[in-house]
Amino acid sequence: MKFGVNLINFGPGANPESLTRSVNLVEAIGYHLIMSSDHIAVTPDVSSRYPAPFYEPLTTMGWLAATTQSMEIGTTVAILPYRSPLEIARAGANVDQLSGGRFILGVGVGWAEREFDALNVPFRQRGAITDDYLAAIKALWTQDVASYEGRYVSFTDVDTAARPVREPHPPIWVGGASDGALRRTVRYGDGWHPIRIRVSDFKDREIPRLREMADREQMPMPALCPRIRLRITESPMSEDQRIAGEGSLDQIRSDLDGLQALGCTHILLDTYYDDVEATTHHETAWRMLTTVAEKAIDLRNETVR
Repeated sequence: MKFGVNLINFGPGANPESLTRSVNLVEAIGYHLIMSSDHIAVTPDVSSRYPAPFYEPLTTMGWLAATTQSMEIGTTVAILPYRSPLEIARAGANVDQLSGGRFILGVGVGWAEREFDALNVPFRQRGAITDDYLAAIKALWTQDVASYEGRYVSFTDVDTAARPVREPHPPIWVGGASDGALRRTVRYGDGWHPIRIRVSDFKDREIPRLREMADREQMPMPALCPRIRLRITESPMSEDQRIAGEGSLDQIRSDLDGLQALGCTHILLDTYYDDVEATTHHETAWRMLTTVAEKAIDLRNETVR
């Protein structure tokens, strides 16, 4: 199981220096993956949760291709309806080339209706748009000259060089927990990337739902790649009040051990816990990531201690 970090690319403390320090620290500690989130138009519904400045993730991944040496890099998640699939496919292929095959495309349908309005994208059709775009991106990533005919995008004889390094294409992780999201995951994705899970619910309800959907679609079971909150507390938290990754170090270690036992291939740690002011100073997040690496996980052997 590989361990990654959500790079906080927004908020009053986000700037080139803090991003550089975070990336350098995460790679020096030995984490295997770094990803960042996505918004383009920071409308009031977005800024109340993820305030500006907001560093666009595909641009940031291009920078990370040169900034990092061995970590995988990706998006958690790129909101697919916001951009042309030709643009996303080109940018993703370029990042994969520039990084030597280390790019992961995490995708989602989005939630901020006012942002969709600002971008002139129909909010109510975002799921269908995402499905169409994913099919188009896979065509662009797997054909030297690609053509595609869909409801929301069509193109003919597009030269796709330089194509991604990874074969058959960079991994696609699909976020969301609705029936539509699970169907999208098994049809188009290589991994499922839910966020803020509870280990017991993940085991007893969510994984069986995904397996049932895969069986229904006659598709293989996708990899399990959740993003969990990382918030270390001095005392244990009540089990009915916490989600995976919160609580004492022993509780967090138990969560990670449980997720490993369930067969997760990647775990992304997210130090943002909805406190905007906490993004001004990154030292607390850096300490938590260092503590977990030293006391809860064995990054060299990709196991829980």
